[in-house]
Parts: sequence; structure tokens; C-alpha cells
Amino acid sequence: MIKKKVLSQIDKEVWDNFIKSPSHIYDKEQENKKYKFTKKKLKYDLHGFTLENANKKVKEIILSSAGAGCNELLLITGKGLHSTTDADVYVSKDLSKLKSSVPEFIRNDDEINKYVISISEASIEDGGAGAILIKLKNL
Repeated sequence: MIKKKVLSQIDKEVWDNFIKSPSHIYDKEQENKKYKFTKKKLKYDLHGFTLENANKKVKEIILSSAGAGCNELLLITGKGLHSTTDADVYVSKDLSKLKSSVPEFIRNDDEINKYVISISEASIEDGGAGAILIKLKNL
């Protein structure tokens, strides 16, 4: 068992004074309030989804995001490195993976394609080849 240190009265007073006016501490939150973030970005992870369920979820996300004023969607798909479809000769090696099939689904679905400006691979900071960045029209 660790014995607690007993604080002296002077230490308590110094602490109380510090808490009342911590003027020399940099407040990061106040600095961030100077900038206005105009983009609304939604991030959603599709790991573990089947192709069919992923496409249904993406359609649902795009329809609800477009109506809510969202400008960008970041869909985490993974790179398909752990996909087991490579062994099946009857399955496309590219289109059986979310990172390829989801953009193809969006382009071919007229109901959701009308809300999409562009579909691209995400930046390295956002997931790179394992993520898709979808820019939506302002409605």
C-alpha cells in the first residue's frame, strides 16, 4: 500500500491560487475558436461489412448526409489485404473488395450519384489507400 503524502498548508494555498488564475497556461481550445470550420465531414468504418451490406449502408449514409448538409464523407474500407476472395477464380480480385466496389456502386446508382461531386482515395492522414473520400453537393 502506498502511503499518501500530507500536503502542507503552504502547498494547499499555492495550489488554490493557481487554480483560481492559471494565466500562464496556454489554452488550446481558445486558439481553435479563431478558426471557422465550414466543412462538415462524416467518417464511417466499413470494416467487416459484406459487399451487399456495405453498399446498403453507403447508400443510407449518402442520402442522410446530403440532407443534413454534410460536405464530405470519409469511408474507411481497408485495403483488402485480408480478403479471402483471391482464392476463388469465379470472383473478381478487385471488385470483390470494398475499396473498389463501393465507388463503383456509387457511380452506378442514379439515386445517390446525383449527390456526389467526386470520389477519390483519401489523403495519407485520413487513411490513404484504405479509405475513400466522397465530396457531396451542397443542397
